Amino acid sequence: MTTVFDIPADIFNPALAKAMADHDAVSMPDWAGYVKTAVDRERPPAQADWWYARSAAILRKIARNGPIGVTHLAQAFGGKKDNGAMPNTPGVASRHIIRTSLQQLEEAGLVEKVPTKVVEGEDGPVQLYAGRRITAAGQKLVNGVAHSVREETESMYPGLDKY
Repeated sequence: MTTVFDIPADIFNPALAKAMADHDAVSMPDWAGYVKTAVDRERPPAQADWWYARSAAILRKIARNGPIGVTHLAQAFGGKKDNGAMPNTPGVASRHIIRTSLQQLEEAGLVEKVPTKVVEGEDGPVQLYAGRRITAAGQKLVNGVAHSVREETESMYPGLDKY
């Protein structure tokens, strides 16, 4: 069976974005046409379906590296912030975009929070989480997409047929 580990991201992510858009698992918010995706960007994305592509990339990262949190995802999707005459520093992606996408993926039943421990807060006990991991339904979707693009991947990368 082909899994997410067998398919490169440049083939897998567009196919997963198309599957998620068809599946109605994710929907683009109204404000998504006006926001930048990171602090190092100057303008909003030019693609009309960028929300689905970002959600697919987030789901792929969770499937490969889960449990994973919002901060780690923001660092992974960030770039280099231009500081003028000063050296460039790492720029993080928008955490609001990542959180909203994760909330939509949770409502669709594709990812879930991983509880770690309960600590005592000012208002009583507070549940802490280690991040999010993929659910069985999410794994089924990801593996189904990976299996559907296997032939295209083998034609583009002939060495992958060994795996």
